[in-house]
Amino acid sequence: MKISIKGIKSKDFVIDPEDSLAMKLSMLIEGHCTIGVHEAIKKYGYTEQRYYQLLAKYREGGAQALIDKKPGSDKQPVRTKDIVNQIIRLRFLDPFSSADVIAQKLNQIGHKVSKRSVERTITEYGLQKKHMF
Repeated sequence: MKISIKGIKSKDFVIDPEDSLAMKLSMLIEGHCTIGVHEAIKKYGYTEQRYYQLLAKYREGGAQALIDKKPGSDKQPVRTKDIVNQIIRLRFLDPFSSADVIAQKLNQIGHKVSKRSVERTITEYGLQKKHMF
């Protein structure tokens, strides 16, 4: 489905639906300047709430603020391959040490890691203590 903006002398401006930046910007322009908000959200398939969110983003940061960002955190993961290997190594060297002790040892040698990250790694790799009955 192609979306077009009516032009003068029957020269319509066609917008590629795959181009999310063009879609958002066109919707804001048409909603604000020509066909109105309600017609624009129907035409472009957005909700009224999303329209006003995008309008606020545009007013704050221009068209650059409307560019889709990849999902997820921008932070680098704490549990890198090296850290995971160190956790596993320390767990095998001392199977009875707690996640707190392993985290403390790693922090002492310069690897910033939390007790919770160690617990997650131990669980993911099935390195929990075996209970003897």
